[in-house]
Amino acid sequence: MNKETPPLEKDERIDRINDELSIIQSSSVFSFSIDSVLLARFTSVAKTRGEMMDLGTGNGVVPLVLSSRSAVSITGLEIQPRLADMARRSVELNACTSQIKIDEGDLRKAPEVYGRGRFDVVTSNPPYFRSSQKELQNENPHLRAARHEYYSTLEDIAHTAGQLLRDRGKFSLCYRPERLAEVIQTCARHRLEPKRLQLIHPAPGKEANLMLLEMMKNGGAGLSVEPPLTVFDEARTYTKEFLAQYG
Repeated sequence: MNKETPPLEKDERIDRINDELSIIQSSSVFSFSIDSVLLARFTSVAKTRGEMMDLGTGNGVVPLVLSSRSAVSITGLEIQPRLADMARRSVELNACTSQIKIDEGDLRKAPEVYGRGRFDVVTSNPPYFRSSQKELQNENPHLRAARHEYYSTLEDIAHTAGQLLRDRGKFSLCYRPERLAEVIQTCARHRLEPKRLQLIHPAPGKEANLMLLEMMKNGGAGLSVEPPLTVFDEARTYTKEFLAQYG
């Protein structure tokens, strides 16, 4: 694998995931966290046939982790030019340009651009929070877009995923557990049936602060709730279960 480093901006660095992948990060924009990696590990991937798409791909971490689990074509879609550029350079850094394509664009227009019923798997690590006017005005624009529903809402993402997926294709996302009912209701309007759910707890005795949910387009009823995953143990070290799932 060619690991020649593409040019970096002055505020950029290269972080590693499991000594496997190199990701270009910047202190000026939202850096990926464990939720993106867990999402890419949780997702049921198409191994050798079909296509996958990641909506709001940021600096490309989800497509890159997915590429370590699958040989199929992956498209990452990102509306912010700076992040799309970082993602392209990360793909280049990992010699994945033949498998991963990073496009700059609005996910709300994706069905018209890419075609309906095209993809086998769609993923998204979307903004978790609705926004007040004060937050929209005062926050760093890159952080605002990563944290708050500024460029797209949950409804937008569910609609796009439902349009992009072929019949019985899979849509997986990570979200805050307190919005679980809303996520299921919203996705149901777009024929996305919940099939797998896992709750992530930061430490023993703590409430879950993240959920991983996989849905199937036009899937039948029946939800499998997987064993919960705890990130840290009492000694504040990563649990064996977390390290196994993280990769």
